[in-house]
Amino acid sequence: MAPVQRFDHDGIEQQVKDVIQDLYQVMVQVSSYDSVGKPSKDVLANEIQTLSKSLQKVHTTASAPDSLPSVPPELLEYVENGRNPDIYTREFVELVRRGNQLMRGKTHAFADFRDVLAKNICKANPELREDVVRVVEATGGSKAALDASLSEPSGVDESANASTSITSTATNPNLPQ
Repeated sequence: MAPVQRFDHDGIEQQVKDVIQDLYQVMVQVSSYDSVGKPSKDVLANEIQTLSKSLQKVHTTASAPDSLPSVPPELLEYVENGRNPDIYTREFVELVRRGNQLMRGKTHAFADFRDVLAKNICKANPELREDVVRVVEATGGSKAALDASLSEPSGVDESANASTSITSTATNPNLPQ
């Protein structure tokens, strides 16, 4: 839990002291109230308005969205059930790490797909090369990598290589199956 800044703490403490002082002033005015005299009535009304303003100030400070750190309800549930909040933190970190790894894998897969697609489009339609390079660079790829992949000699179709490697592993008795 993030610590509350000392400046905020001192300000809130002063506001609470002001509320206590205003309550004391209201108590003094009530105990010395004279129902016949007009000045006593005005002074009491003024003290009640001052108390109301002080309470509103404390409420505004306490309900400010950035005044207190946000605590997840799941963490509160852990503590209420007598569990260690460090377990929640560890599980949360592991969950985020797994999610990050999954997203990283997806990002790499899409980047690889982008590069293969760009290479095949450039080979099939050389007139689109400038547009393909522009799109690849706009999506985080590099022109140098595209140029390098296009300059590689590929005399054999890649799909034929894949099927050859599959059949060779299926017929090799030394490989586990």
